[in-house]
Amino acid sequence: MAQEHTHGPHPEHGHEEHEEHGSFKSYTIGFVLSIVLTLIPLYLVVNETLAGGELIFVILIFAVLQFIVQLFFFMHIRSGEAPRYNVMALILGLVIAFTVVAASIWIMSFNATVQ
Repeated sequence: MAQEHTHGPHPEHGHEEHEEHGSFKSYTIGFVLSIVLTLIPLYLVVNETLAGGELIFVILIFAVLQFIVQLFFFMHIRSGEAPRYNVMALILGLVIAFTVVAASIWIMSFNATVQ
């Protein structure tokens, strides 16, 4: 006899769907925030509202905010079976990326002073 299997959430197996994970509302909010966080620096650059270091600083702030929005609304960093492991892996990746970038800048500045 064939056993009938239905597709969908199975609470007895621990596969319950969460509303905050991948809901249309969550994706829409993330999309709108991403657009706004992209358009504000674009406006500042196109209209030359800020100059030099101030502009770079504001763009970096908006980039960090964009990164946070991407993590929480699209990559679901706090959801899943083990969100603590996701955050730890993210922190490790950020430490490695920071180390590579800082070491590259250090080497390039050392080479500039030697030559």
